[in-house]
Amino acid sequence: MRAKVLSAELGVATLRDLLYTFPNKYIDRSTIHRIADLQENMPLVQLKGQIINIDKVTTGPHKRIKAFFTDGTGVVELVWFRSLKFVEKTLRLRVDYIALGKPTLFGGRFSMAHPELEEAKNAAQEMHPMQPQYHVTESMRRSGFSSRLMSNLVSSAFSAIGSEIDETLPASIIAEHRLQNINAALRTMHYPTSSASLAEAVRRHKFEELFYLQLGILRYANHRKRDTQGYPFTIVGKMFHRFYEERLPFELTGAQKRVIKEIRSDMRHGKQMNRLLQGDVGSGKTMVALMCCLIAIDNGFQACLMAPTEILAEQHLQTLKQQLGDLPVNVQLLTGNVKGKARDEVLGGIADGRVNILVGTHALIEPTVHFLNLGLAIIDEQHRFGVKQRAKLWQKNVRPPHVLVMTATPIPRTLAMTVYGDLDVSVIDELPPGRKPIQTIHYQAQDTPRMLQGIGHELSQGRQAYIVFPLIEESEKSDMQNLENGYEYFKNCFPQYAVAKVHGKMKPSDKEAAMREFSSGRAQILVSTTVIEVGVNVPNASIMVIQDADRFGLAQLHQLRGRVGRGADQSYCILATHHQLNENTARRMEIMTETTDGFLIAEEDMKLRGPGDIEGTQQSGIPFQLHVANILHDVVLMSEARKAAEKLLEIDGELKLPQHAVCEQQLAIIKRTTSNFSEIS
Repeated sequence: MRAKVLSAELGVATLRDLLYTFPNKYIDRSTIHRIADLQENMPLVQLKGQIINIDKVTTGPHKRIKAFFTDGTGVVELVWFRSLKFVEKTLRLRVDYIALGKPTLFGGRFSMAHPELEEAKNAAQEMHPMQPQYHVTESMRRSGFSSRLMSNLVSSAFSAIGSEIDETLPASIIAEHRLQNINAALRTMHYPTSSASLAEAVRRHKFEELFYLQLGILRYANHRKRDTQGYPFTIVGKMFHRFYEERLPFELTGAQKRVIKEIRSDMRHGKQMNRLLQGDVGSGKTMVALMCCLIAIDNGFQACLMAPTEILAEQHLQTLKQQLGDLPVNVQLLTGNVKGKARDEVLGGIADGRVNILVGTHALIEPTVHFLNLGLAIIDEQHRFGVKQRAKLWQKNVRPPHVLVMTATPIPRTLAMTVYGDLDVSVIDELPPGRKPIQTIHYQAQDTPRMLQGIGHELSQGRQAYIVFPLIEESEKSDMQNLENGYEYFKNCFPQYAVAKVHGKMKPSDKEAAMREFSSGRAQILVSTTVIEVGVNVPNASIMVIQDADRFGLAQLHQLRGRVGRGADQSYCILATHHQLNENTARRMEIMTETTDGFLIAEEDMKLRGPGDIEGTQQSGIPFQLHVANILHDVVLMSEARKAAEKLLEIDGELKLPQHAVCEQQLAIIKRTTSNFSEIS
């Protein structure tokens, strides 16, 4: 029974799994507090005393058991709301207990909700100065589990295994990085004698997790580079040069030139390119993508560009056609909107090679799409596509095409090393000349008149404005009401202008129609949710108002801000909030008004929110779960572990040397329990 519960709730199936189920905190058991000395906001405290009365409410909606606990200096109420039958069976009057819990002042008396209660005579026998506390789910509690029981099970596991546990890292790595051996590190994680000894054990386990994470990623990348043949693009030919000399609308930035050289170098050697192109909104990624497509065409291949939405695909099509002008390059669109005869024509042109560049949505990966000779696949805003969708592009030719993944969501270096650890990374870190930095202003409720005046001024100059409202799942109903009210409000404020609205609950056709109203200039104001975060390119829009900006993360605010500033005019982003902001929120507004550097913002976002909240970079993007290490806080250790993995693979790429057999074993264990490394990009 216990084994079933452990397996279902914690994924513990073996003794090894149990030993690697570490405490989630440690409690100082060296101090017993007096009830008379309790204060508000104290952390977990220990009390020693007796239960003098038990009060049971076992019917109605507010079932609970309340025990009155005293140590002679005062009384504390111990309260349980769950597992009441179990609690009732175990409580006894006039027995010495050690109670552990967080004291909360309620109605003039301290209480503890769901304290850990243990008979004092039993607690004294096994009292560690730093007692481990294990995570126990509600379902486990109902089956009689507690932190104490988990501790007993771990102790039994150590006894069963004996004195020696096989080492999980090569001796050279342990020595070079001054790590504890696995025996000491495992035992210390469960039974630390001091904070210093615990820190050493934690460092050992963090390093090991990060080392195998990087070793797996790098080894997979090395194998793919070695085993996956690509198409060699040996020439930069006529089409590329004609475009460069005749059609290029502006001088490329130094960053764009550098990135094109890196991509060109990848594609000429006959190995399949897998490169991530990062660049802020408006940095010129599409121009780089087009020039890479022309290299593919010059070498007798087709290219495709896959975007997450129909409107973004259509905008890419317009941009490419406009930039190519009269050059003899056939660019076509394939989305769900392309139907009937038009669709058949596009499919025929792809199959016989008349179409040189195909732009589209996930329609590109449908089985009916057959390329004559696809050589380059470009994926825009890739975190919006699933792994399997992207993998289907590999199957569109005999050998997989070169892959260029583009994102305007800046990814901090630590995340790039994991989520995109097997991709080569290029960064466009300059904006094209002539672009004016967007001016960001934080307005609070009392500043509304100034905000409306600013919007009116921009509209009177013939420009357009976005007004964005949050739409958060938990408060969807009230958010939708806010958007509808906002739509009416701005219509009343600016009756002389056309106002369109867009939200994700609309029919796709209605949404597309409203977007087109705005992008064509027929509507001057677009009231919207974040559906416009990626995809709308309206150079005439010069003002972005983000309502309740405090409810958005930094990365999302930055993405939204990037919808303006696409023309030559000065553009503005207004962050509208109420006047009462907590410290974290005030800091977010401050960062947004101080900088437009996406990478700096991404780093700050990680510090404030943690890596799991940044879109497209959830832990699911990492090939196995990190239990101890944290990719946000362990930046230095991550770099150290990556260098160690790189060095080991340089010496022994196939892990064939006897001293590295342990690495092969550990990677095999990890592979059995987690996703494939090939699924991270």
